[in-house]
Amino acid sequence: MAPVLPLVLPLQPRIRLAQGLWLLSWLLALAGGLTFLCSGHLLVQLSHLGTFLAPSCRFPALPQVALAAGAVALGTGFGGAGASRASLDAARYPPWRGVLGPLLVAGTAGGGGLLVLALGLALGLPGSLDQGLEEGLGTALAHYKDTEVPGRCHAKRLMDELQLKHHCCGRHGYKDWFGVQWVSSRYLDPNDQDVVDRIQSNVEGLYLTDGVPFSCCNPHSPRPCLQSQLSDPYAHPLFDPRHPNLNLWAQGCHEVLLGHLQDLASTLGSMLAVTFLLQALVLVGLRYLQTALEGLGGAIDGEGETQGYLFPSGLKDMLKTAWLQGGVAHRPAPEEAPPEEASPKEDLPEA
Repeated sequence: MAPVLPLVLPLQPRIRLAQGLWLLSWLLALAGGLTFLCSGHLLVQLSHLGTFLAPSCRFPALPQVALAAGAVALGTGFGGAGASRASLDAARYPPWRGVLGPLLVAGTAGGGGLLVLALGLALGLPGSLDQGLEEGLGTALAHYKDTEVPGRCHAKRLMDELQLKHHCCGRHGYKDWFGVQWVSSRYLDPNDQDVVDRIQSNVEGLYLTDGVPFSCCNPHSPRPCLQSQLSDPYAHPLFDPRHPNLNLWAQGCHEVLLGHLQDLASTLGSMLAVTFLLQALVLVGLRYLQTALEGLGGAIDGEGETQGYLFPSGLKDMLKTAWLQGGVAHRPAPEEAPPEEASPKEDLPEA
């Protein structure tokens, strides 16, 4: 049975292969470490911004899988660097002969599978961010006033911090605040006729105003912040409602967060692609080095030519062998085989 993709490796090519693998392994360790850091950074960002994502959004799965893939790639890089370095020293290589097999299996099945899964998530999940932020930010605006409701008492603080830190206002703009009651009923005077009229004029019984929270104010504005009666062109002299960015943050938080998280996901996806390529090269190179050295019985400095390969036989032969071995396994043992009935002996004529 012919091996798959055989490659003749004399002494000097084996040495160059080991040296190249040592360099690639350290590059893989570096890429795995950067992937680990990028996914960790994205996880930290999501720990702060997860409140503004809908519970059905699966985007947080991306950094979790990428974190595991980066850790496995980091370990594979260190293991590959040690094995390739030891293959140049006849005294150091024998302990690695038993390590290379599990390292190749773990790197291919575990690390390769995690990297492929993470790459798939990096390509598919950022598209779900749009709907996840749409629902999450809408919920955050609706619960802004619930400062005394258990489980929602931090909604106002988180939304204010979001708008101040990311320089945004509302979901898609400052007018989003006009459609929700963001002032707690605790601070409304039930004897004020204006409050009563506003509540009674709304079919849902909400107190709606054409104002925004203080966190929407742009501190670079040359005039004091205008937060109320923003739709009344006569309420504030020299204020043009058509240019609110002179007073409030111009962008909505949906646009800002979507761009921010997609940029982080894009950077992580690029690191995953580089890590996957380096890991594939390291694993293939280690497999050729392992099989070449096993052909020499572990003699590193053997002068004779040896052959490295990926698999000992072709796919067709491997499947045929597995099929035949399965048939032998299910064939009854000789002692379990039913005894054959003795054929009747013919009467021999007497002499």
